[in-house]
Amino acid sequence: MPYTLRPATLEDRPALERLIARSARALSAGDYTSQQIEAALRGTYGVDSQLIRDGTCFVAVTEDGGIAGCGGWSRRRTLFGGDAHGSRDAAELDPKVDAAKIRAFFIDPDHARKGIGKAILERCEEEAMAQGFSRFELMATLPGVRLYRAMGYVAGELVRYEMETGVVIEFVGMGKAVHASNLE
Repeated sequence: MPYTLRPATLEDRPALERLIARSARALSAGDYTSQQIEAALRGTYGVDSQLIRDGTCFVAVTEDGGIAGCGGWSRRRTLFGGDAHGSRDAAELDPKVDAAKIRAFFIDPDHARKGIGKAILERCEEEAMAQGFSRFELMATLPGVRLYRAMGYVAGELVRYEMETGVVIEFVGMGKAVHASNLE
């Protein structure tokens, strides 16, 4: 199904909340338990209003106006987590020394594996490079690792993050550097 990319708006918030829950429950089921997914939806996964206000969150919109996917990049220190996530840092990064943060990628299960994640990621990288960033980092969900690896990201450490008492979820830190010739 054809789609167009556009910056997300605060008016998209209810649709994004539904998309994130639907995506997490369907596309993470092979990597996380339902208990882990529900805990992540309560505390870490979710809409990041700062990305939307910064104009760095994008949505893939279908011909009928539905949102098929979302994702963004950030020039702020927070590495992951929506508005409900407790440890956030809105301080701005220095593109000369810091890596842009790739954030909040969720794809509707009906539109998975159709190039939407790749298209959003390419848009994020292009816009971050236009702002002077030459490196990217992210905290990938286990199902997200496959996309990021295919796009040239290198896996770092496996991180175990306690979502709530007794519920731990695994993420993978990943990064990518672009060559100076790509910045011209």
